[in-house]
Amino acid sequence: MESTWQERTLMRIFIGESDRHGRLPLHEVLVETLRREGVSGATVLRGIAGFGASAVFHSDKLLDISHDLPIIIEVVESRETIDRLVPLIDAMLKGGRVTMETIMVREYPA
Repeated sequence: MESTWQERTLMRIFIGESDRHGRLPLHEVLVETLRREGVSGATVLRGIAGFGASAVFHSDKLLDISHDLPIIIEVVESRETIDRLVPLIDAMLKGGRVTMETIMVREYPA
């Protein structure tokens, strides 16, 4: 069965590993919220190095005591679904960045 290309929105949420929502890691709360809201999938990527607005460099090298590595949460969904989720995400973020771009997706059902 051949799939067709569909237009979707890729949302990326950039936060730090040490970011929290209450007592829980922010990335865990965001992913659980996305799952509860019916998103078809989300992926959490942990960077090996990076810096944010503070320009402080963080890396995963053993001699570096950084526990604030970059985290990116990626979601591919319809624009309508993403727009519905933005207020929930906004309410949780105290810093970071969210980006969105229009992409073409070809699904391969299992």
